[in-house]
Amino acid sequence: MKIDSIKLYNFRNYHQLTISFHPHLNLIYGKNGVGKTNLVEAIYVLGLTRSFRLGGDKTLIALQSGMCKIEGNVTRKYTTNYQVLISKDGKKVLINHNKVAKLSDYIFKIPIILFHPDDLRFIKDTPSTRRKTINISISLLHLEYVRYLNEYNRILKQRNAYLKQMLLNGNSSSDYLDILTDKLIDVGFKIYQMRQEFVQYLNQYLSDFYQKITGLSDLEFVYVSSFQDIHKEEIRSLYQEMLSKDLSFGKTNIGVHTDDFKFVIKGRDLKEYGSEGQQKNAIIAYKFSEMEIFKQLKDVYPILILDDLFSELDMEKIANILQFLKKDIQTFITTTDLERFSFLTSFSYKQICISSGKVVEESEHERREC
Repeated sequence: MKIDSIKLYNFRNYHQLTISFHPHLNLIYGKNGVGKTNLVEAIYVLGLTRSFRLGGDKTLIALQSGMCKIEGNVTRKYTTNYQVLISKDGKKVLINHNKVAKLSDYIFKIPIILFHPDDLRFIKDTPSTRRKTINISISLLHLEYVRYLNEYNRILKQRNAYLKQMLLNGNSSSDYLDILTDKLIDVGFKIYQMRQEFVQYLNQYLSDFYQKITGLSDLEFVYVSSFQDIHKEEIRSLYQEMLSKDLSFGKTNIGVHTDDFKFVIKGRDLKEYGSEGQQKNAIIAYKFSEMEIFKQLKDVYPILILDDLFSELDMEKIANILQFLKKDIQTFITTTDLERFSFLTSFSYKQICISSGKVVEESEHERREC
């Protein structure tokens, strides 16, 4: 899968831009604050219809503008035109110039895997941050997972509301609560199984990638769940044991909405014991493992975005990471230091120089044989 070209209209600091891309490697460079991340953000929005940065959709619209548009031509077996239009009134998506009624019928048609400096939050932040990342990863692979998540959150909201009603009334029947609990268990167990399967796939690749980057092995991704090591039939008793606490707090205290994940090396949690460098390398290994899972299950590589990945890495680690960039992976790299990539003689790639929301220079570089 390749993004052939993209057009931006009033997106962030790009008032109007049309640019074509290299099918393999695109090196986007320029000073800080000129719009490098904005360009790869536009690619991300084209695929997922929302940004990876904090802030709502309206922040994507250029100042003093009423709407923005991202349009891209994407080729897999054939070329398809995709558009995302965002205005102060909402968002529209189009495929081949035809409006798509539901975002769920558009999202993930252009699978994208991103590394961004804020990804360290995946390790450092709360379990909800990790669940959100995992949910995106699995949704790229299985569209039904999105449906299960939406259904689970709807039932969870109903159960929590009824728990609060029981707390206030004191004598409400538990029959309806039992119905909601059974529904929550049924959908929650499907989510649990899909998360467990994803973690198993991930661990097929993770330690190997980590070793190739750092020279160290034994990195493992661990899933911590309320449903761990128990049969579906036994879960009902967990909810019964937790009922008094649920009633006291007016919310559901167990279930897949409380799951967590962690990186572990030889039994030690990287969040607690790992350096920032180890944590960053673990996330890089995670991203490339995710690429391989997608290839294994979908027979195609997603688009890969590496935003400001290499600024703090030594040349050896940069070379180790770049060896993972197979020819059929279209990759976008942003950097402020072009000299760090002077050894790219074994790649065909395109250099794109950005300055103040404009492309000021484009150049194609062909692979040079030794």
